[in-house]
Amino acid sequence: MRAVVAHGYGGPEVLRLVEVPVPEPGVGQVRIRVRAATVNPVDLVTRAGALVEAGLMAVREVTGIGWDVAGVVDRLGPGVPEFSEGQRVIGLRDLLDVSVGTYAEYVVLDVGAVVPTPSRLSDVEAATLPLNGLTATQSLDLLGLAPGETLLVTGANGAVGGFAVEIAAQQGFRVVAQGSDAEFLGSIGAEWTVARDADLIAEVRRSVPGGVHGALDTAGLGGRALAAVRNRGRFVTVVGGGDPIPLRGITVQHEWIHADGAGLARLAERELTTRVAATLPLDAAAQAHSRLAAGGLTGRLVLIP
Repeated sequence: MRAVVAHGYGGPEVLRLVEVPVPEPGVGQVRIRVRAATVNPVDLVTRAGALVEAGLMAVREVTGIGWDVAGVVDRLGPGVPEFSEGQRVIGLRDLLDVSVGTYAEYVVLDVGAVVPTPSRLSDVEAATLPLNGLTATQSLDLLGLAPGETLLVTGANGAVGGFAVEIAAQQGFRVVAQGSDAEFLGSIGAEWTVARDADLIAEVRRSVPGGVHGALDTAGLGGRALAAVRNRGRFVTVVGGGDPIPLRGITVQHEWIHADGAGLARLAERELTTRVAATLPLDAAAQAHSRLAAGGLTGRLVLIP
């Protein structure tokens, strides 16, 4: 089968389209024929070697790229009664130290990382849901806010931030969203919006006197976002490195994404706004990485094997 892997570490030029054996599912696993694989920022830092430098994975000659997958069950391993061949599914590959990721024609995942594709979504739309949606829901779970409490989401126009705003609003939180597209953020449930270039602390505390009950920092603002949280509030970041000091009794936590079939199934039941910037063929993965790195995209780029 064809797959895109990183040979060494560096810029998009280290990505190569190669032929590798079709993987076989083991006990409790399914093989998925990939119809769509999302390009995420973590793919860029994996390719560049930043995860190796951070000690999150070992040095590899060949590194698999890609976390999200949408496709069709192609083969079942032993002991998998939950699925049938030909069934549309989505899933998350959360193991870093692998030779092939989801930028491939086939991928094998544990059954606990896979759920049926929501019927309302195309494969391309559905492929944008697992990594970013689960990051948002797991982060909100960490915060542990109650309905009616206030939440700041930084980087709200991004994929994780957008899902977080929408899910939080559906759960009854009052959301302050920091981002560049106020109209979009309002349409998905933000009660207040703060422009990216505005004074975040002043604007949030003007809207919510005393500060918000919690903040989800998807933009890596650290102390700037923490300062918008009230004393003894809660703060969660999803950006590696430089977690802020828990001043004023604020609880600071870091969300490390993990595959969760039950959580993904609950996520798939929600009416969420998926955003796709463009689709590209598998052999254009390097181009996709360059486009994502350049910024300015509305939604995710999705590879079609």
